[in-house]
Amino acid sequence: MSTNNDKNIIYLAIWGIVLAFFWVLLSGFFTPLLLGLGALSVILVVALLWKMNSIDGQLPRIPINLNFLSYVIWLLGQVFKSSLQVTRLVWTNSTNLHPVMVKLPIDHIPLKTRVLYANSITLTPGTLSIDIDDEHITVHALEQHSIAELGSGAMANKASSLVKGGD
Repeated sequence: MSTNNDKNIIYLAIWGIVLAFFWVLLSGFFTPLLLGLGALSVILVVALLWKMNSIDGQLPRIPINLNFLSYVIWLLGQVFKSSLQVTRLVWTNSTNLHPVMVKLPIDHIPLKTRVLYANSITLTPGTLSIDIDDEHITVHALEQHSIAELGSGAMANKASSLVKGGD
């Protein structure tokens, strides 16, 4: 009878569980106040998802598949590696620090993954996505080496591989 409504409830419950787990994982604090604020945050996000679904009729999907999980693991490795590089920069002589800002081309990246690519750059310590348009992404980096790594295209290719069928 109301299988669509049941499906919505299941999706929203899954989102609530995933968000609560992620919040606890990132927080690491188990005081009543913080747990309450975390629960309130999860409830607010799930309520917003429900409202968005009632407006556009699209179910929010959690893209958990092998490609996505491999990308997350790869990105965590990049974050760790970059964290070590930034720590080295901070703890050594500050003359090694040579901030740069460049525009990288993104016309070869599928439209659906450009924001993921920009956010992945920002998540990586030492780099920050400043602006994104149809052809370029403006990136600030603490050193030229980080720009060279982005220029090699490994992160762009990894992000692009998540979208099947291109744009």
